Amino acid sequence: MHKILVTSLLLSCFASIPAGADDVHYGPDDFYHVDKIDSHMHLHGVQPAFMREAQRDHFRVLSINVDYADFPPLGVQQKVARHMHRKYPATYGWVMTFSVKNFDQPGWAADVIRQIDAGVKHGAVGVKVWKNIGMSLRDAQGKMIMIDDPHFTPIFDHLEKIQLPLLGHQGEPKNCWLPMNEMIVKGDREYFAAHPQYYMYLHPELPSYDDQMRARDAMVERHPDLIFVGMHMASLEWSVDELAKFLDRFPRASVDLAARIGQLQYQLLHNREKVEQFLINYQDRLTYGTDLDQEINDPTFAEQARRVWLRDWQFFTSGDTLTVPDLDQPVQSLALPKSVVDKIYSKNAERLYPHAWLQK
Repeated sequence: MHKILVTSLLLSCFASIPAGADDVHYGPDDFYHVDKIDSHMHLHGVQPAFMREAQRDHFRVLSINVDYADFPPLGVQQKVARHMHRKYPATYGWVMTFSVKNFDQPGWAADVIRQIDAGVKHGAVGVKVWKNIGMSLRDAQGKMIMIDDPHFTPIFDHLEKIQLPLLGHQGEPKNCWLPMNEMIVKGDREYFAAHPQYYMYLHPELPSYDDQMRARDAMVERHPDLIFVGMHMASLEWSVDELAKFLDRFPRASVDLAARIGQLQYQLLHNREKVEQFLINYQDRLTYGTDLDQEINDPTFAEQARRVWLRDWQFFTSGDTLTVPDLDQPVQSLALPKSVVDKIYSKNAERLYPHAWLQK
């Protein structure tokens, strides 16, 4: 019954693909057997139902620890991740992080490096830095600390040396600095209404969007051999032209699409050819992710994930016109070639995180 219901949904979204195109584009049943990776999730609990759903839908997952007060303590996040990686080694990979508490104390960076090395021994395949660096972290004098601050240099030097990816979420969508009525997608309006502490339009005294991007770029430039993954389209989600400049400037950088597909769809409405060409040109530098956050005891999470995975798969692979949650008007989906879909959905993540999942 499960497969029949999902197939019926998918069939309508492939109706506009011409007959004979199945050698170029994926069809509705391909959802069930094409290997896929959600490379940006936050899985805080042990939920066998979700893992069964991921395996049934041929999804591997990458769960990312974050230094965020609304998430469980970092020790708990890491304990869950290590347990899940041991229990589901072929399906569940994880990325660690570190606390910025006491960042300006002697020995802090050396201690973080020891934590990173220990995490790698337990399967961590990357390190995440979050927007608290640049938006809320301050030194003893009250100065806002940015990602290019010298306190972080030894850590990034170490990641560069051991070739462990750094996953960076610096800044926010550009909408974060705009009035609500100028934001281009519903999701941003909803998020910043619920999180006014991160709504920078209300905090003009804090670093600007351009300040965030300059600091991030300065850090990446100082570490030319660093494997850098810009979370959320590197906060350049508003312009594929600007994102292309970033990727051209930093040839070792990649970006994920997590929680920014709506902004991509908005641009698609205004210049479809440009968006399609960007995805083709940079197909080796993009990874699929959802940024779904699993509450510890949420019995609906498996169904929620399946619904989002299905919707996104329809957008990238079908040729139909779809209603999407971030926009008031429908969007014609992309119908990307199989080879491009495979890179965005699995091959690029496998290259970035080669030890995340037990090889089949």
